[in-house]
Amino acid sequence: MYRVTRLDNGLAVVTKSMAQRASVSVGVWVGVGSRFEPAPLNGVCHFIEHMLFKGTRRRSPLQISQAVEGIGGYLNAFTSEDHTCYYSKARHDHLPELLNVLMDMFLNSTFPQNEIRKERSVIKEEILMYLDQPHLHVQELLNETLWPDHPLGRNIVGTDETLDRMTRRHLVEFLRRNYHSGNTVIAAAGNLKHDDIVREVTRYADRIPTSDAARTMPAVDIIQKEPWVRLVTRDVEQTQLAMGIRACSRHDERRHALRLLNAMLGENMSSRLFQVLREDHGLVYSIYSSASLVEDVGTLTISAGLDTAALPRALRLIVQELRGFLEKAPSAAEMRRAREYLIGQIDLNLEGTENQMMALGEQYLGYGEVSSTAAVKKKIAEVTPGMVRKVARDFFRPENICLALVSPLKSDRGLRKLLQF
Repeated sequence: MYRVTRLDNGLAVVTKSMAQRASVSVGVWVGVGSRFEPAPLNGVCHFIEHMLFKGTRRRSPLQISQAVEGIGGYLNAFTSEDHTCYYSKARHDHLPELLNVLMDMFLNSTFPQNEIRKERSVIKEEILMYLDQPHLHVQELLNETLWPDHPLGRNIVGTDETLDRMTRRHLVEFLRRNYHSGNTVIAAAGNLKHDDIVREVTRYADRIPTSDAARTMPAVDIIQKEPWVRLVTRDVEQTQLAMGIRACSRHDERRHALRLLNAMLGENMSSRLFQVLREDHGLVYSIYSSASLVEDVGTLTISAGLDTAALPRALRLIVQELRGFLEKAPSAAEMRRAREYLIGQIDLNLEGTENQMMALGEQYLGYGEVSSTAAVKKKIAEVTPGMVRKVARDFFRPENICLALVSPLKSDRGLRKLLQF
């Protein structure tokens, strides 16, 4: 079981003891991500993430890396739509050093002008790296199409234009307004004692500004009457497609049925999409589906790369498999396999201290609590074939579907008709 302590200033400490592990993983989670950004500051959360590695009042950028890598550990960070996380992992007896480095970055980063200039160029290279990989570029295009004129549709790393406009004042002021005790969680998992972690965190807690959780722009209803198609023509060997279906939020009880549906649809090699498009027809090397659920909305995404000439046939087959969930509930045998797959993945994914720490931070920021593994498995076990069919009927509609393509195609003419149910 996990343990949680909320300090007087609102800072939460959440831990999971794994006494037989040699390591410990610790993360500083902030409940602010790209969807909290005003349009002119698109990319500011990700820029701040980079800058926290660029020097504090006590350490240079090199000394930050050496402080963790010099004890056999590693240090990393990421920014999502809903949150930002700075985390580290090392042998369990080095936990105080890990926490000291993370809190130094969190509290004492200096944002030197010369480092801002350099990091602006680094992030622009990161943008170009994503553009050079069509399977990543198409996902960005899909988000823009699914969530037009909304932060969820913007690139998490920003654009050249927003990065160029961003000054040190923008970065520092955004951090001061949003990095505070009301939306910060310290998550740790591994060979540890909860009370020891709380004692260590308490040493830094009174230096974290006190405030309420940050507010975000809620997702709005999208006015759409038919499938939307977004095509970017590029000189590439394959067509990369990403089909998105708007779904429910992470708080919606239908999420458990959606999770099982996704497992049957395209999450693994025995899924319907993989078997039909690759094994039966040989149209793709890789095809998969995934579900991404945030605070108030969600998306089920189907992704594939294939020969451009095979695109119409592939789209017909994908729609056929989606229609199959509308017309008939899954069999008991297919449901059993999907349940066992999900339950097995839960257990396998939580064997390591880093994944446990990630689960603690994501769940506590997202729900204000951490569900036990047994409770999650119970929810999955309670899903019936009829519930899976109902969730398909709720979401598999033409007005919910968007298709993004990076392709040598010059026109998307005729593709929209292939997405009708």
